[in-house]
Amino acid sequence: MDRTIIEQIATQLNLGTLVAVPRSLTGGFLHKMYSLHTTKGRYAVKLLNPHIMKRETAPANYRCAEELEQKLEEQGLPILPALSFGGRKMQEINGQFFYLYDWYDGKALKSSEVTADHCTKIGRILAAIHGIERRPAEDMGIERRPEEDMSREQRPEENVDTEPGIDWDFYIDQMAAANLELHSLLFQTRPILYECVRKGNQAVKRLPAVETICHNDMDCKNVLWNRNECRVIDLECLSWSNPYVELYETALCWSGYETNAIDFHRLKQFMDSYSEAGGKLPADWEVVYDSNVGRLGWLEYNLKRVLGIDCGADEKEMGISQVRSSIAQIMYYHDAKEDILHCLNEA
Repeated sequence: MDRTIIEQIATQLNLGTLVAVPRSLTGGFLHKMYSLHTTKGRYAVKLLNPHIMKRETAPANYRCAEELEQKLEEQGLPILPALSFGGRKMQEINGQFFYLYDWYDGKALKSSEVTADHCTKIGRILAAIHGIERRPAEDMGIERRPEEDMSREQRPEENVDTEPGIDWDFYIDQMAAANLELHSLLFQTRPILYECVRKGNQAVKRLPAVETICHNDMDCKNVLWNRNECRVIDLECLSWSNPYVELYETALCWSGYETNAIDFHRLKQFMDSYSEAGGKLPADWEVVYDSNVGRLGWLEYNLKRVLGIDCGADEKEMGISQVRSSIAQIMYYHDAKEDILHCLNEA
């Protein structure tokens, strides 16, 4: 089905005739990416997740991201922007929304391939993005990436030790019938999950009330490298967000957090390069540590995938894999708090 859509895309956008079979590209966990090689050139096409596009917030979020992408282009930052056709970046064919990009001959790095030099470069790019414009924040609630609006109605229950946000007991109950392994993992992690939500809700109220343009997902999979040059991709996540939270989350990713093995030299190098490039560091790192709750939203999103809530049946296996890795990260993050704060306070 996807091949048929891609062939139709080539025809609709007058890209020429396909000279190779469209190839699936790896990297993202929400949308589908394919290479598109035609008689007029090479492209990458991103088929946007139809379940995400049905959300009421999706159109406004994507419009905002496209406007901010234009600002990054004007600043000459190393990004890979979506191409425009008919004055629009987002295109649609037979109900399938998509973006098209020029092909960039680069690759995303695995965590084991990242060096301190890579951290230095990404730290500088992030400082440049945050430095474009700075303004007072309108709402300092727990932030989520635009395409991961995981909010849900709370079930009316008594004596549930939860803060506004995520009802973990709902997922524990549901998972008992869906997947015993994940049910056990969730049950064991339950106290820490609720503690993270409670501390996160308190911490976000204490963050400096400022916002800048933020990528919101600038981890290793979303930067393509060609030797020493790079291009930042996945720009549909762009929004106005808290720069301190993004700085922290991005630095963790590039220092090895996603493989549960933080290299504290890389973490410090990232922060130092960001600061030297004009980025502002927070005064209280523990507040930022506690406010880093994006992984909780990602866990909830993948629990929904396993349960078949607001997603396709083909997303279940991806959901199971991501639930396992997310819980492992949450436990690692909880245990590494003292070492993380010690490193950051020396930066």
